[in-house]
Amino acid sequence: MAVRTNEVDADWITRTGTAFCSAKILLTALELGVFEAATEDTTEPELRTRLGLHPRASLTLLQALVSLGLLRRRGEHYRNAPAAQRHLVRSEPSYRGGYLLRANHMLYPAWGRLTEAVRSGEPQVDLPFAEMTGDPARLRRYLDMMDSLSAPVAEELVRSVDWSIHRRVLDVGGARGNLVSLLALAHPHLEVGVFDLPQMEAPFHEHTSAHGLAERATFHPGDFFRDPLPEHETIVIGHVLHNWAPEQRQAIVAKAAEALPPGGTLLVYDQMIAAGLSDPESLITSLTMLLTTDGGAEYSAAQCEDWMKTAGLRPVSAVPIGVHDFLVRAERDG
Repeated sequence: MAVRTNEVDADWITRTGTAFCSAKILLTALELGVFEAATEDTTEPELRTRLGLHPRASLTLLQALVSLGLLRRRGEHYRNAPAAQRHLVRSEPSYRGGYLLRANHMLYPAWGRLTEAVRSGEPQVDLPFAEMTGDPARLRRYLDMMDSLSAPVAEELVRSVDWSIHRRVLDVGGARGNLVSLLALAHPHLEVGVFDLPQMEAPFHEHTSAHGLAERATFHPGDFFRDPLPEHETIVIGHVLHNWAPEQRQAIVAKAAEALPPGGTLLVYDQMIAAGLSDPESLITSLTMLLTTDGGAEYSAAQCEDWMKTAGLRPVSAVPIGVHDFLVRAERDG
């Protein structure tokens, strides 16, 4: 969603008020497997049969996807548009569907209760972690979501950080290790690790072994509110702090500072809110935190630097990475 630079009109108001319709067309198509089935030219009857769609709905759904630019139609055949092929087909390396499927199952219902959240200040979904990790389907959706979010950031980190001066990298709250796996694949000298809850250990070993990184990847089980972090010269905290209230963010940053040796580096990235006229996407994410967490919200780079200073670190830089994220870097002086 772009920042409005001119006056809104009645048509814009109507389109914005019904934007959920376009969103649900995309999310439903992804859930049904339309994009997996449309990697090659396929007719409507073939897609309808393969996906088990009702004849009253299938043609309209496909035409709607064409109108949104997600499918292309040539004669009687449908096929993924290039962007849909790259980002909505699971086998593609730039797959973003993991986040969208999670959004369909969790965020779409939660946003329907935004009015209640704004009035009460309370989250509108119950997310017991142990229950989620005990359900293979829900766990897979969660891990796919995390991978969808970390992969584009990893691409940016590979390019924007001089990794030749780093050796051991720990991702705090790194789930099954997708980000550090991508860093390790790009930089063979790196030894990487993840600190996360014990439920993530088996998925971590499966994921890193699949990338041929079993000898260079270590999992550290623990809870960053109760346990110390293992010492590493470089620590990454990404898409984590915005899940927690400010005092909890400060506590996490302090744990990271304690685990850094002199000369060590802390990298924090999140969809931070810029000063002045903010990116609406960051504000939307902040409302998502209201809907899904007890105290989470987006924050500014300046706030992050304050937490780092309080923890005894020296902020070095704060730069945008990718489309919406900000990367704040700090060092521990010797």
